[in-house]
Amino acid sequence: MYFRTTIKTLNDAFFMAFEAIRDNLLRSILTLLGIVIGVFAIIAVMTAIRTLESSINSGLNVFGSDVIFIQKAPVLQIGDHNSRRKYWSRPNISYDMALELRDRMIGAEFVSAQDGDGGKTIRYKKEATNPNVGVQGVDEFGLEALNHSLDYGRNFIPEDIEYSRRVVLLATDVLEKLFPFQDPIDQTVTINGIGFDVIGTLQRKGEMFGQSQDNFVIIPISSYLQYFGSRWTSLGISIKAPDGESFDLVKEEAIDQMRIVRGLGPQEENDFEVTSNDALIETFGAFTAGIKLFAGAVSVIALVVAGIGIMNIMLVSVSERIKEIGVRKAIGATRNNILFQFLLEAVFLSLIGGVIGVLLGIGAGNMVTLVMKNVAPVIPMDWVFIGLGVCSFIGVVFGIYPAYKAAGLDPIESLRHE
Repeated sequence: MYFRTTIKTLNDAFFMAFEAIRDNLLRSILTLLGIVIGVFAIIAVMTAIRTLESSINSGLNVFGSDVIFIQKAPVLQIGDHNSRRKYWSRPNISYDMALELRDRMIGAEFVSAQDGDGGKTIRYKKEATNPNVGVQGVDEFGLEALNHSLDYGRNFIPEDIEYSRRVVLLATDVLEKLFPFQDPIDQTVTINGIGFDVIGTLQRKGEMFGQSQDNFVIIPISSYLQYFGSRWTSLGISIKAPDGESFDLVKEEAIDQMRIVRGLGPQEENDFEVTSNDALIETFGAFTAGIKLFAGAVSVIALVVAGIGIMNIMLVSVSERIKEIGVRKAIGATRNNILFQFLLEAVFLSLIGGVIGVLLGIGAGNMVTLVMKNVAPVIPMDWVFIGLGVCSFIGVVFGIYPAYKAAGLDPIESLRHE
């Protein structure tokens, strides 16, 4: 019996709340906007970040497992022009420095030198790529160092590097453009007019942030420096630790030995940067944390403003419905019935805004899937429940005072109200 009475009370309160919102539709819509904006901001940002996370985590695996990377400037540069200029004014890292570091390193599995440039055109007979192909110069350890995998053919051998042989490995975009129906091995392609013999192809890596990671070719580092190097060329150096346990020790050794190679004194700071896959992901995580914080701040401000709006509209509603409250009390409605009805109206109003904000936020956040291929849309269910929970809380907190005011009205005075 008690259960049936409770259900009926809830049902009546729900329909009364719905009718009250419908009768004041424009005012209710204006009040809802704050809730919609607040929930939309946080849901859209979290959906977009969740959508990108898998792509980020795989795409930022730029280097192989347990690989330390050294270059003169950070891989991800966040800052103004002056801070970036500090990095690029450092002395370049030369191939001789890379070879000296290789000779000095004791604990590393290998030390590999590499560099790259873009904007190249690759040709085979009458076929040609767009002039946006990247060219990477590496040694025999370069594929593992840069997290590439050989698909067909052979890798570079020490003699290719020693004698600056004009041989090349093709990534899949270039392969499919120049050799759609032909085995490329032993065929000669030209890179900006210079001939290179194809010795192998690479496995597909896919896309990151909507950009292909397979639009490049790889040649020996010595050939790269000979044909595409300049006085501005500064190499990157990859150092492979034998395993995860020795990673930190190898990293410390690499920094110490690189300081010697660079001729730095005990009091001088490093004029090179050391990073790894984990460091890149942490840097990107710090960047996204700032975005989350900003979205959270916008949401909090919008929700508080919306809560105040809900309280105002409920106070107005109470003042307009004094006679209705008196009639309901006269026919048997209790103080708790009135309190619950007005509180439910406030929560209902908040939840309508929350649901609209969630739906719009999920739609907006998943817009990145239209730009980035192979990225599945997501629904961040945890944040959906958090958003709706916060909306309910806002409704209760800012609806409690108007509800108490309505419940406390004297029925006789209410019936006399005009």
